[in-house]
Amino acid sequence: MAKQERAIRTRNALVESAATLFDREGFEVASLATISARAGVSSGALHFHFPSKAALAEAVVAAAGDRLVRITREREALPLQTLIDASHELVQGLRVDPVLRAGFLLSAGGPERTRMPQDLRRTWREWVESVVARSERAGLLAPDVTGSDVASAVVAVAAGHAALGQQDPRWLEPAPLTRFWAFLLPRVVGAARVGLFVASGAEEEPYGGVGAGGHGGPVVEAEARP
Repeated sequence: MAKQERAIRTRNALVESAATLFDREGFEVASLATISARAGVSSGALHFHFPSKAALAEAVVAAAGDRLVRITREREALPLQTLIDASHELVQGLRVDPVLRAGFLLSAGGPERTRMPQDLRRTWREWVESVVARSERAGLLAPDVTGSDVASAVVAVAAGHAALGQQDPRWLEPAPLTRFWAFLLPRVVGAARVGLFVASGAEEEPYGGVGAGGHGGPVVEAEARP
């Protein structure tokens, strides 16, 4: 059992090291020697777990996929609040977690001849569409708003924050996304219901724990129109 646990720790250390270097230097530049040295393991141990750099990239995407599963988990909240919370957790994860960042980049355009476990951007888009559809079926959207329009806006903004955050990490802080939701919610749900939702995310724990929150932003409120 101890030997198996050491093997798991070694594998995880290699995935973390590879993700950090893929994120920092790019897949082509990052070397296996640097990855193994950063992980504190021998080259032989690296090749025991991963026969190639492409195999390491696949493992990074798979690990990022596991994180995305956690981000898109079921929550005890209205579907639209679940989407708000998950969007904050995703953006926070892209800010602090090189595995998530590298996984999204690699899954979108992986190394040549490498089959990635999944396209994380497509997974995120499909999940957003499903949650918005649930909100629409529950009657939470304003009568003149379509679920497809809401889903497109959320997916585009998340992608934009991720892209802009590569150059300026301030785009991956909670405030810009909170402002987006504060702007969007009155249009999406109507003034009478906007007080049901928290634009800054309703959860308390930081990324890496059970939840996403800790954003400290305002609850979106508006006067109900007759």
